[in-house]
Amino acid sequence: MLYAVVDIETTGGYAAENGITEIGVVVTDGTSVRDTFYTMLNPMTPIPSFIESLTGITNDMVKDLPAFDSVAEELFSLLRDKIFVAHNVNFDFSFIKYHLSQSGFQLEVRKLDTIRLSRHIIPGLKGYGLDKLCRFLKIKINGRHSALGDAMAATEILHELIRRDGVKFISQSLKSGRGEVSLPPNVNEEKINQLPTGPGVYFFHEKSGKVIYVGKARNIRRRVKNHFSNNKPGKQKQEFLKKVYSITFQETATELMAFILEGIEIKKRWPEQNKAQKWREHIYGLYSYIDSAGYQRLFLEKEFKQIKPFCTFGSLTEGLIFLRSLIRDYELCPYLCFLTKSKDDCEKSGYQCHGACSMKEASDSYNHRVEKCIREISERLPSFAILDKGVKPDEKSCILVEKGKFVGMGYVPENKMDMEGMKRAITPYVDNLYVRSLINHYSMRHPYQMFSF
Repeated sequence: MLYAVVDIETTGGYAAENGITEIGVVVTDGTSVRDTFYTMLNPMTPIPSFIESLTGITNDMVKDLPAFDSVAEELFSLLRDKIFVAHNVNFDFSFIKYHLSQSGFQLEVRKLDTIRLSRHIIPGLKGYGLDKLCRFLKIKINGRHSALGDAMAATEILHELIRRDGVKFISQSLKSGRGEVSLPPNVNEEKINQLPTGPGVYFFHEKSGKVIYVGKARNIRRRVKNHFSNNKPGKQKQEFLKKVYSITFQETATELMAFILEGIEIKKRWPEQNKAQKWREHIYGLYSYIDSAGYQRLFLEKEFKQIKPFCTFGSLTEGLIFLRSLIRDYELCPYLCFLTKSKDDCEKSGYQCHGACSMKEASDSYNHRVEKCIREISERLPSFAILDKGVKPDEKSCILVEKGKFVGMGYVPENKMDMEGMKRAITPYVDNLYVRSLINHYSMRHPYQMFSF
C-alpha cells in the first residue's frame, strides 16, 4: 500500500476561483519515503499580498512558470493508484481534483486526513495544526509554508500515526465507502454516527459554539452525513467545512414539527450559512381607529410592534384583496378605508358606499357595520390542534393554533385534549407567517389530523 502525502500553496481558499502556485508530493509505504514530486506553477491569477507574505511566493517568481496543465498528466499518474493524504485533506484534494478535471483527468482515490487521524490516535492535545503536532511529536519542519517542506512534515506525522495505531483505526478508515464522506477536520465521526435516525433539527456550531447553520431532517444522521458527501471546489462549501466544529440536535416526533422548529430557529438565530433559507417577514396588518369626525376607519399597514392588528397578511396584495372583500360584503366606504384618494373617486369605485365619506351617513350607522365586520373576522379565525404520534406511547404530538395564530407545539398526554390542557403541556412559540403557512398547507392536506375547538 502506497500513500501520496500532498501539500499545496494556492492564491486563495477555494479551488473554483483560485490557482495553485506550488505542489509537493511525498510517496511513502507508511514507514519510508519512496519518491518525491515538487513543482512551482503560474496560477494564472494574481497572488494576493498577504499570501505572498505567508508563503514567500511572489507574482514575479511565478509569472514565467508553466501553468498547471503542463504537469497534470504526470501528477495524475503519480496519484491515481495511491491513497491521497494531507493535513486537512478536504482543502488539498479539492484543489488537485478540480484542476485535474479542468485538464481532462478525473481523480477518484481514497483519502486520509492526518488531522482527523491524529484526533483519534493521539487524543487530548490542545490543537492539531501542523506546527502543534510537529512540536508534540518532535518533528522538525524544514521550510514551513513550502509545499514540499510541509508535505515532508505531514509524511513524518503519518509514519508516527501508523506506528501508534494499535487499534487499526487507519485501516478501518480506508474501508470501502467510508472515504466518500468528506467530514470537516474538526468534526468527530463517532459523534455523527451516534446521531439519531428520526426527524428533528440539527445545528452546526463554529469553534466558539455559535450556531452557523440550522437544518431540518426526516433522518438527522443521514441528512448530516449528506452535507459532507461531496467536496465541491466552490467558496461556500470550502468555507463551510472549515467553520464546522461541532453538531447538536433536537429530535421531534414528526417531520412537520422539524419543519416548524427549523423556521423558528433560523428566525431566532439568523445563522450565517442559512443564506438560502433566511427570510424577513413583511407582514401587513389591518387596523382601525376613530377619526376626528367620529367615523371608524380601517387601514392596511406594515405591522406595528406597539399596536395589535385584528388581521395579518404576508403581502400588501393579499391584504388589499381581503380589504376589498370586506368593503364589498359590509358595504363600507372605500375612501374611509384608504382605497381611494378622494371622495369623488369613492363614488366612481363601483362599491356600495352610503355616503359616510361625505357625512351623508351618520357615524353610528357606519361604525355599526365596521364593528360587525371586525367582530365576525375574529369569530371566523379557526382554533385547532394538529395531532400525531408522540415520542411516548401515551402521548400525542400537538401543534396548536388559536384564532388563526400559531401558539406553540409539544407533547400532550392523551387525557389532556382540551385547549387549556394543551397550552400547559406544549412549548409556546412566537407566531410567525412562515410557520402559519406551513401549518395551513399541512392541515389542508391532512384534515383527519385536525382537532377543532
